[in-house]
Amino acid sequence: MELSYFAIIIGAIFVNNVVLAQFLGICPFLGVSSKVDTSLGMGAAVTFVMALSSIVAWSIQEFILVPLGIEYMQTIVFILVIAALVQMVEIVLKKVSPSLYQALGIFLPLITTNCAVLGVAILMIQKEFNLLQSFTYSVSTALGFALALVIFAGLRERLELEDVPEAMKGIPVSLIVAAILAMAFMGFSGLV
Repeated sequence: MELSYFAIIIGAIFVNNVVLAQFLGICPFLGVSSKVDTSLGMGAAVTFVMALSSIVAWSIQEFILVPLGIEYMQTIVFILVIAALVQMVEIVLKKVSPSLYQALGIFLPLITTNCAVLGVAILMIQKEFNLLQSFTYSVSTALGFALALVIFAGLRERLELEDVPEAMKGIPVSLIVAAILAMAFMGFSGLV
């Protein structure tokens, strides 16, 4: 059964949100989400990398790995593609927006090892999407990642202004808020 593009978009952003439902990409989710501005920048960088990696990964899978019968090399090849794309994003951000480059810090190179990016590349192949479906799925998943990141950052900024018990400040209250946010997104599971 072929999914409609609308179902792919809604499913990737809300129903099967890569962070809040599939629990991929938790490290940057918790690490970069202290400020909304930084979260927006990380979301944009991940969206760019996922969009490009989906096109390149799909093309490599269809035109190189499958014809040569070396599909087992998929994970290694996809990691190399993602690493190269992240390096490109890093170079561009350093030139275009040094402040965002500094704000993202160590988390920018960590996109290379972000399991959400690799997971999307592998999932689109497993779901047997065509090129346009793969691109739609990866961009939608990245937008879902960015949405979760920005919402969580906004909640964390708000928590800084609240009177939180000393034992709950920082990571403990952040994890509780992340869990509540994940449960809220589970409400979308009846949509698709």
